[in-house]
Amino acid sequence: MDERQRLKELLLNKSYRQGTFTLTSGKTSDFYVDGKQTTLDAEGSYLCGRLLFELIRQHPEPIVGVGGMTLGADPLVTAVSLVSYLDKAPIPAFIVRKEAKGHGTGNFIEGKSNLKPGGLVALVEDVVTTGGTLLKVIERVENEGFRVGLVATIVDRQEGGAEQLAAKGYPLKAVFTREQLIGKAKTT
Repeated sequence: MDERQRLKELLLNKSYRQGTFTLTSGKTSDFYVDGKQTTLDAEGSYLCGRLLFELIRQHPEPIVGVGGMTLGADPLVTAVSLVSYLDKAPIPAFIVRKEAKGHGTGNFIEGKSNLKPGGLVALVEDVVTTGGTLLKVIERVENEGFRVGLVATIVDRQEGGAEQLAAKGYPLKAVFTREQLIGKAKTT
C-alpha cells in the first residue's frame, strides 16, 4: 500500500465522523474531519509530513519555511520540517499565533529567526473549509515580510476555501479533497 492510501485509511479511521457538527466557519455539517486525531498519531504525523513535503518539493521556487496557525498546523509544520531534514533538504518550521505574544518579543510568528528575511514560505492546514484561517495566516506572514508561495492542506472540504484563496492569488493544494476522501457531497 502506498503512503497516500495509508493516510486515507488513517484519516477515515481516526479523524472522520458523521453526525451534526458546527465548524469553525459557523456552518453546520453532517460530517467532521478532526485532523488532529491523525496528525498527532505517530504514523499519521509522518505520512502527513511526507505528503505535504512532496507538495512543497514540487513547487518551482525554493521554499525556505513551512508554517501555519496554531493549533491545527502545529503537528503538521513539525512533521514537514522533520521529514525535510531526514531527506537532507531541511526546511525550518514556524507557527503563527492567534494573538501576538503578550510578553517578551510580542511576536505573532514563532520560529521566524530561522527564516530568511523576505523568503518564500509554504503554509499548511489540516482541514480547509472556507479558507478563513489561512487568509488570516497569509496576512500575518506577509505583514512580517515573508512571501507565501504555497498553501497546502491534508483535506479540502470543497466548501469554498480553495476558491476563496485562489481569488486572492493563492491556489490551494490538497493531499485529499472531500470527494477523494469520502465521495461526493449529498444533495438535499
